[in-house]
Amino acid sequence: MMQNKILLVDDEPAFRELASRWLANQNYHVKTASSLEEARETIAHFDADLVLLDLSMPPHFDPQVTLDSMSDFEGRPVIIITGHADRDLALKAVELGAWDFIAKPIDPGMLAVVVRRAITKTTLERELNQLKKSTQQAQGAASYIGHSASSHKIRALIERIAPTNVRVLVTGPSGTGKEVISRTLHDLSHRATKPFVSVHCGAIPADLLESELFGYVKGAFTGAEKDKVGLLSLADGGTLFLDEIGEMPLAMQVKLLRVLQEGTFFPVGGREQKHIDIRVVSATNADLLGKVQEGSFREDLYYRIKGVNIETQSLSERLEDVPVLLQAFLHRLQSQQSKNLQLSSEALQWFRDQTWPGNVRELKNALESVASICPQGRISMEDIQLLYPSVDRISNTQLISDSSMSEATLDQQVRELEIRLIHHALDKSQSNRTQAAKQLGISRQGLIKKIERYGL
Repeated sequence: MMQNKILLVDDEPAFRELASRWLANQNYHVKTASSLEEARETIAHFDADLVLLDLSMPPHFDPQVTLDSMSDFEGRPVIIITGHADRDLALKAVELGAWDFIAKPIDPGMLAVVVRRAITKTTLERELNQLKKSTQQAQGAASYIGHSASSHKIRALIERIAPTNVRVLVTGPSGTGKEVISRTLHDLSHRATKPFVSVHCGAIPADLLESELFGYVKGAFTGAEKDKVGLLSLADGGTLFLDEIGEMPLAMQVKLLRVLQEGTFFPVGGREQKHIDIRVVSATNADLLGKVQEGSFREDLYYRIKGVNIETQSLSERLEDVPVLLQAFLHRLQSQQSKNLQLSSEALQWFRDQTWPGNVRELKNALESVASICPQGRISMEDIQLLYPSVDRISNTQLISDSSMSEATLDQQVRELEIRLIHHALDKSQSNRTQAAKQLGISRQGLIKKIERYGL
């Protein structure tokens, strides 16, 4: 896992040594600076995720100079380090844009909480902004996207084989994007201007599948009152996608094999042979080799359709793809609903924390459902909880579990309620403490004291 980077700016050598060593033990990559000038030089080549900045720095030891320097670290959260005597100045720093402040002597546990929360929030926000750019390719043609190692490998393989005519078999669990892969292969091929025809082999009754694929001539059977063009002819020059090919009846498998071998077929009831030029991409969530062994799938057909095998993974095995998928889905929803849709960092974290047994299809449906009840365009945990009442809020603070509530004292229950209300107010105000305090009916300083007391 990539280490988060921290720049520690303090003029006390002993503190820099101890603090940087402790942060390094927490798996952070730490660089230090003893002056504001050195900090500016360091940040130019060290892309820090967070800056820990002492309020009183040489040569002037003027806190106002330090506060003015925060603009040098634009785009990164700044946590002010201060003595107790400078508390008012620290509050002013927060008003000017600092993420938070922490007083010396520093409690390692408190520092861990403040640093973790700051990095988590800003990392998510930065990730969302980057994903908006990286998923613009999904605005046009279908595109298989993802940041995981397996998704990068699949994308690289798609780009390599798309210009060829090699047949492709896409395997993997349901809902993992097998049809998206097939469409991407088509869109990146020389056949992109020709039709992409999708056939679900298990959705068409066995007695109708042949006439749907091959078409028929007038009088071929009762009810055939005129000629009908089959899906094979419609796909001529383009791509035929055979979804769930493992469900194709054996009798139909024999006829499909002849098409793949010779590039010709006869419409049902017809005597005129048809020639077609198609690329066949097949998909299945079944074990085709197992079906071959049990006799329900032809071995010769298996090797005909399996020119290159692309195997997809379940979403639970590549959860790092969730944010980029969400952003792509959000973009499509924005186009459909003509409104700006965004995810709060807390809502994004909730989506990332689920295992999604229904894979990408379930993720997409869940996002669409939540977006449909989101009135303002910003999807929050409150919206998610309306559809998923059992969902608890995401929090880095350990709360009293439901199972122990019956044993909790009144003070403990009041503490939990306050924590939940504070989290809710901060989320609704997008972490604006002044607005959150107004929502709670307390002063801003009172809110900061509670945040500090509970280590939020």
